Amino acid sequence: MKDISLLKPKEVEKILLKNGFYIKRQTGSHRIYHNNELNAIVVVPFHSKDIPKGTLGNIIKQSKLYYKHFKKSR
Repeated sequence: MKDISLLKPKEVEKILLKNGFYIKRQTGSHRIYHNNELNAIVVVPFHSKDIPKGTLGNIIKQSKLYYKHFKKSR
């Protein structure tokens, strides 16, 4: 995976909402986001820890967004 930083679920949620996703439902600790334009559904585990790189990679693939959307600007 590209040099992507670990992100917290709240940071991922902010990115998704900014790019046209909305919360469709929540099942336990997983929030399901949907984007009608991209026809994409994204499942994000919502807890206080960083999202592991593999899981973050799958979220990025599901979202159909570019990696640059998920880079931290520090």
